[in-house]
This record gives sequence, C-alpha cells and structure tokens, in this order.
Amino acid sequence: MNQPRLAQKQDVPRILELIQELATFEKEADAVELSVSQLEEDGFGEQPKFTCFVLEVENKIEGMALVYPRYSTWKGEVLHLEDLIVSEAKRGQGLGTKLLDKVIRYAKQLGVKRVSWEVLDWNDPAIKFYESKGANVMRDWDVVQLDEQGIEHYLNNIN
Repeated sequence: MNQPRLAQKQDVPRILELIQELATFEKEADAVELSVSQLEEDGFGEQPKFTCFVLEVENKIEGMALVYPRYSTWKGEVLHLEDLIVSEAKRGQGLGTKLLDKVIRYAKQLGVKRVSWEVLDWNDPAIKFYESKGANVMRDWDVVQLDEQGIEHYLNNIN
C-alpha cells in the first residue's frame, strides 16, 4: 500500500467525491456546497487555506485528510483536522491509520501544541479508532456554530 502524499490540484475532483461520500454517511447528503473550483482556489490558490493529504490504492485516491491551522488561547498553535475520510469500500484496511499517522507527523513538524477534531457521537467505529490511537474524545464539550443564515440573523439583531 502506498503512503499518504500531499494532495495536488488535479486531485480535487476525487477529494470532493470523498467529501460527498462522507456527507452521505453522516446523513447530510445535501449539505455539501463546495465546488471543485472553490476547493481548488481554497487549497491551491495564492493563499491556501488548508493542507490536504491523500492516499491512493491501485492508482485511485481512496482516502484523504484535510487540516488547517488554528490558535488556542491556552496552548498556542494547534492543527485542526477537518476531515479524515476513507472510502467505504476501503475501510478497515489500515488507510485511516496511515492518514492519521501522516497528520500527526505533520503536526509534529509544524511544532503545534495540539491536534483537534470532531467526531459524531453516534460514529462508534470512528470513536473507537481515535481512542485506540490515544486520542481523548471530550464528551463534555459541544460544538457551537453559526451557519450563514445564523450569521445574518445575529447581525440583524445587534442593537
């Protein structure tokens, strides 16, 4: 099996397919709004907003991990793992481990203080996988966010 590598612009259509596959798995099939061109610009334009690693099996990308920098007021620089995706057909074959290994090595290279990510509370296989790697699943924290509509609503209600 190959090792993960940095994604290239020509990988973006397959990366978007994997993102859509994950959205379907997470019961949010209609939630993906990104286009190939937006992902290309955001990841491979003049000011890349993320780093992506991909893993090929038999010349087809079957896994990806997308990360970007964040900052903790308690720790300093941290790396956020937005998504670690392995195609459904290739799960359980060690691809997720290889991708997570790559992310953690990259984090060490950057000198960050922490790597963080979210996992759905019903995704038991992923939770068990992360815990088996020594990750702390913080069950006493909830994710808080405002979507575009929420941002507009918030701004419209500021006095």
